[in-house]
Amino acid sequence: MVLAAALLAAIAVTGAGPAPPLPARMADTGGGSQLITAEAPDLRSTTGRVTWWDLRGGRWVAAGSADARFGARGLVEGTRREQGTSTTPTGLFDLPYAFGVAAPPAGTSYRYRRVTQASWWCEDTASRSYNRWVEGLPGDCRAGESERLADYPTQYARALVTGYNYERPVRGRGAGIFLHVNGKGATAGCVSVPADAMRRILAWADPRRSPHLAVGTRTGGTAITRY
Repeated sequence: MVLAAALLAAIAVTGAGPAPPLPARMADTGGGSQLITAEAPDLRSTTGRVTWWDLRGGRWVAAGSADARFGARGLVEGTRREQGTSTTPTGLFDLPYAFGVAAPPAGTSYRYRRVTQASWWCEDTASRSYNRWVEGLPGDCRAGESERLADYPTQYARALVTGYNYERPVRGRGAGIFLHVNGKGATAGCVSVPADAMRRILAWADPRRSPHLAVGTRTGGTAITRY
């Protein structure tokens, strides 16, 4: 009885108990009622966890979760990222639209763009189309500095475009940062999940609920709770 009383007293003093869900501990969730979190143990990590959340009755509830992969050289603060470093940028990003080589899964409500043989993501820093989808490669966008989306039928079977460096692109900070299906290993800077998880995320995500993607680490200056 003495031990039980001591434990209760400790809980009362420290406030110990179930930790609030991750989104409830974040500085910002984007203002919507859906959120995807991609959390890595630390900046050197190439793996972690993606969870997608619903805000229900004022409380965040996990709708699903899956193992995640990050850049081959880990993660870096998004405002300091450099293109070509194979690092995943941390931060809070909107999700403008979805795309894929495959058809959208049943229930998809996001605008979904199908990849064609002429679909490219321009990553040439000298191009007017930098960090944009183009149908047919513009003359000022070099193929060697860009991605032909159809060349990645596994990774880009289904994907979500993230708002990283998208609205007002800073040249050289990075282009083509997506949430997509796993390839053979770590990514070139994106976040990836198994194919079934990507299918579930697209069937779940509702643009009317303003979902965002938060990417970060468990602790430190790039802790996901800071975004």
